Amino acid sequence: MFLKLFYPLVKYFTALNIFKYLTFRSAYAAITALLIAFLLGPWLIERLRVLKFGQSVRTDGPESHLSKTGTPTMGGILIISAVAISVLLWQDLDNIFPWIALGALLGFGAIGLADDWLKIKYRNSDGLSAWLKFLAQVVVATAVVLVLYYKGGPDMSKLYVPFFKHPVIDLGFFWVPIAVIYVVYWSNAVNLTDGLDGLATGLMIMALIAFAVLTYITGRPDWSAYLSIPYVKGSGEMTVFDLALIGACVGFLWFNSHPAEVFMGDVGSLALGGVLGVLSLIVKKEILLLVIGGVFMMEVLSVVLQVGYFKLTKGKRLFKMSPIHHHFELKGWKETKVVARFWILGGLFAILALSTLKIQ
Repeated sequence: MFLKLFYPLVKYFTALNIFKYLTFRSAYAAITALLIAFLLGPWLIERLRVLKFGQSVRTDGPESHLSKTGTPTMGGILIISAVAISVLLWQDLDNIFPWIALGALLGFGAIGLADDWLKIKYRNSDGLSAWLKFLAQVVVATAVVLVLYYKGGPDMSKLYVPFFKHPVIDLGFFWVPIAVIYVVYWSNAVNLTDGLDGLATGLMIMALIAFAVLTYITGRPDWSAYLSIPYVKGSGEMTVFDLALIGACVGFLWFNSHPAEVFMGDVGSLALGGVLGVLSLIVKKEILLLVIGGVFMMEVLSVVLQVGYFKLTKGKRLFKMSPIHHHFELKGWKETKVVARFWILGGLFAILALSTLKIQ
C-alpha cells in the first residue's frame, strides 16, 4: 500500500524514491511485523487466558510437560495477523506471489484454527480427525498450486536440483499433484516439530533467513545469472514477505520462549509449514528446502521410523518417544538444551544450503 501511495509523489518529494527499493521495504516489513507482535502479544495472551483457550497436553509425553497444561494456545493468530498487516502495508500489491503466499498462510491457518478449537472444546489433544485435516490441507494446497501453475510463469513446472545449472525435467501438469503433496508434507512437518517452547519458531526463523536470501537473488536477473540459478520474474518481492514473517516470528518468540506464555497451536504451525513449502515452489528450491529444513526432516523421519519399527517388531520402540525432540528429553536433556541444539542444527543446515548456490 505504501508503494502505491507514496511512490507516485516522488516527483514532488525525491526522498520518497526510497519506497521503490526492495531492501528498504523488506526491512520495514520486518520491523512492522515485529512491533505488531510485541504490541498485540500481551493483549492476545490475556484474551486467550480469559477465554480459557488452554493447551491440552499429551498424557503419554514427558512428565515435565504436564505443567504446561492450560497454557494459552492459538498464538499463531498473532503471527498471521502481524504478517498480513505488514505485507499489505509494504508489499507491491500488483505482484501475484505475495497474494499466493498470504492465501496459503490464511488457508492453512484456518485449518489449524478449527483443529485447535476442537481440542479446546472437547478438552483433549485430538482435534480434527486425521483424514479430515489431511483433506482440508489438500484442498488449500491444490488451490495455491493451481494458481502458481497457471500464473507463476512458464518455468514453474520445471524441477531444479542443486549443483545442476539447468532444470532436470519439466514435469508439466504432473507438477501439480506432486507440489500439492509437497506443500501438505511441509505443513505437517512443522506441525510435528512444534512440541517444545520456541523450537518450531526458532527453526522457522533460520529457514526464513535462508529464503530471504534466495528470494532476493532469484528475483534479480543479474545475480541469478551469476550464480547459475533459475530467475523467477517478480519473486524478489517475496523478500518483503519473508522479512515480515521473520519479524512476526521473532516477536512471537518473545512470548513463546521457555517458559512459554503462549503456544502457537496448529493455527500457527500448519500455516508456517504450508507457506514454507509454497516459498520453495515459487523460487524453484523444492530440493534445497530438504536441506534448509533439515531439522524438520529429522523430526518427520523419526516418526516414520518409530511407527515402522513398532509395527515390524510388534511393540518395540526405536526411540524413547517420537518426534525425536522428545527422545532427547527422555534421555535427560533439559528442554532448553534440546531447543538450543536443534536451533544450532537449523542454522547449520541453512548455511549448508546457501553454500551450494555457487557450486553449479
